Amino acid sequence: MSVARLPDSARIRELQDRVLRMQGSGISRALPVIAPLEPLLVPRTGGTYVVDSPSLAMLLMAAPSQAGEWVAVVGAADFGLAAAAGFGVDLTRTIAVPEPGERWPDVVAGLAEIVSVIMVRPPRVTEHQAARLRTRLRTRLRQRDAMLISWGDWPRSEARLGIESSAWDGLGRGHGRITGRRTVVTVRRAGRPASRIELWLPGPDLRVDTVPEIAEERIAEAV
Repeated sequence: MSVARLPDSARIRELQDRVLRMQGSGISRALPVIAPLEPLLVPRTGGTYVVDSPSLAMLLMAAPSQAGEWVAVVGAADFGLAAAAGFGVDLTRTIAVPEPGERWPDVVAGLAEIVSVIMVRPPRVTEHQAARLRTRLRTRLRQRDAMLISWGDWPRSEARLGIESSAWDGLGRGHGRITGRRTVVTVRRAGRPASRIELWLPGPDLRVDTVPEIAEERIAEAV
């Protein structure tokens, strides 16, 4: 007779975390973020973060998935999973629902039961609908210990991340090939001045990092 192997300690902890999430703790916790963004933003469960680019969504998803958290992508059929992997997102811990239809809020609410980070591309809705959805999903996120990333407008979000400027490096300098993409990323929160940082997105080594010549001028505004 064969005997099933007991799960290892890491698997046991993961199962315990899932049980606690389904029970609902209502306690917000900080999630990991890539090192270049640490001085500007500490994302937390229960919160919603707006991005104007899928690249920024990938940045917010990368560190949590690498740390063992599950992430999900909802309503974004053109979200590049291969590109996300290049930014560090662990695809073995990624759930994709590219076309949830009109029931996308139910899909997001359901995923909050089992994943820590949900990226959604919401369709256009009226202000009344947006306010109602925000209240409903915010409550679910807080109860289930999950964070929402909205690729598109979302009322009363914790922070808004945007790419203020972008330029491909290597062109026009006689090399004839692209070596990296330099961007200025802004983080805006209500009642605070905007924070900015210049990032390779990605750099010549295909990694996300600060642009060295202005790294000393980073605006460190920890949450």
